[in-house]
Amino acid sequence: MGRTYENRKASMAKTGAMKTKLYSRYGKEIYVCAKNGGAEVDSNLSLRRLIEKAKKEQVPSHVIDKALDKARGGGGEDFVTVRFEGFGPGNCMVIVDCLTDNNNRTFGDVRTCFNKGKAKLGGQGAVAHMFDHRAIFSFAYDDEERVLEALMEEDVDVADIENDDGIITVIAPQTEFFKTKTALTNAFGDVNFEVEEITFVPQTYAEIEGEDVEQMEKFLDLLNDCDDVQEVYHNAIM
Repeated sequence: MGRTYENRKASMAKTGAMKTKLYSRYGKEIYVCAKNGGAEVDSNLSLRRLIEKAKKEQVPSHVIDKALDKARGGGGEDFVTVRFEGFGPGNCMVIVDCLTDNNNRTFGDVRTCFNKGKAKLGGQGAVAHMFDHRAIFSFAYDDEERVLEALMEEDVDVADIENDDGIITVIAPQTEFFKTKTALTNAFGDVNFEVEEITFVPQTYAEIEGEDVEQMEKFLDLLNDCDDVQEVYHNAIM
C-alpha cells in the first residue's frame, strides 16, 4: 500500500509547488472549518488537524491567522463543499473536492477541465464507492509488529500496516485519525510523521501509460489551476 500511495502523492506534487494556490486553498479551508466548528483548536479537532497540516506544508502564520480572524468576525463568504466524480485518461477514477461560493461557476470550471483533459464527468456516486476514506500516517520505523501492538493496545481500528524500506505506513478509518496519532505518539514519543492526513484511498489501481500519462498530467494541471478545487484524488499509477 505504501509505495502505491506514494506514487499517487508524487503525481500531485505540482500542487505543493504552487505556493499561491496552496496558501489560498488552506486559507479558505481553515476559514470554513473555523466558521462551522469554532475557531478554538482545543475544541475543534478538525481545525487543529488542518492547522497542523498547513504548518507542515509551510503555510505562513499570517495566512492562518487571517483565516481565523475572518471566521471569528462572522462575516465573509458562505462556502459549501461540492464533489465531482468521473473518469480520467486510461479510464482511471477521479474525485474532485471543491469549496465554492458559486455552484454554477464551479461546475462550469470543473466541467471545462474534464472536457479539455479528455476526461468524462460522471454523476454523484459514480466512483466514490471505489475509494475508502482513510487516515494515513507514515514515519521512519522498522518494526511493524511493534506498531501494530501499540495500536491494538489503544483499541485502534487498524485497516492496514506496511513496512516499505524502513517506512511504516498505518492506515485507519478517517474517524480514528486522532486516536491513531495519539496512540503512536504515546508509544514512540515525538514521531516525525512524513504523512499524516485524511484522504481517499483507491480500492483498486489503474496503470496508465503512453499518451494517457501526458493527458493525465494535463488534466491534473487544469484542475490545479481551478481556484475552487481543494483536493484531487485518483487511482492512476503513471
